[in-house]
Amino acid sequence: MDDTGIEWRISPGLTPYPEALAEMEARAAAIRRGEANECIWLLEHPPLYTAGTSADPAELLSAERFPVYTAGRGGRYTYHGPGQRIVYVMLDLAKRGRDVRCFVHALEGWVIDSLAELGVDARRAEGRIGIWTDDGDKEAKIGAIGVRIRKWISFHGFALNVAPDLSHFDGIVPCGIAEYPVTSLEKLGAVTDMAKIDATIKRNFSGVLKTLESSARAY
Repeated sequence: MDDTGIEWRISPGLTPYPEALAEMEARAAAIRRGEANECIWLLEHPPLYTAGTSADPAELLSAERFPVYTAGRGGRYTYHGPGQRIVYVMLDLAKRGRDVRCFVHALEGWVIDSLAELGVDARRAEGRIGIWTDDGDKEAKIGAIGVRIRKWISFHGFALNVAPDLSHFDGIVPCGIAEYPVTSLEKLGAVTDMAKIDATIKRNFSGVLKTLESSARAY
């Protein structure tokens, strides 16, 4: 638990996706009832594809390659697997401004600020969801964001490509964007030590709270 009352949880190994989804659902319900603290959960999954609420079946190019799960979050198809840091964010937005766009913007800023500390110049891209950077002479996606809000409790969150097998993304059109590749910290020659990355992510979380606090004051 940090000094804001938010629990930080890091799970070792690979967490099965159905187990993580069930735990998020239960935790979000408990937060809504006032029976649990907000939570930031860091983990990795075994190789799998998830389908968001806007997923187009035509963008699942290799349905037999890995398990495919319906995620319930916004967005289209994405890949999760070893070497990718998943950050699930369970916050009570009812007391943090009730502004979904502000929340997503804050998550994007959190990833961008964390990557800057890790030596990667990342950014938002107009009209394209996710977090983007330069990989040689091409723009490439290094982070994916997909959230769900139920009764003003958030869950799901973002995925940062640390050192995944990038060929695993070939089984889908990632987030429905075919014309740009994906990249990773490893491919860019940046830090890949997960403990250091986790510490960086935690340090930069304060920016999320500041953004949401400003929204809450406006609300």
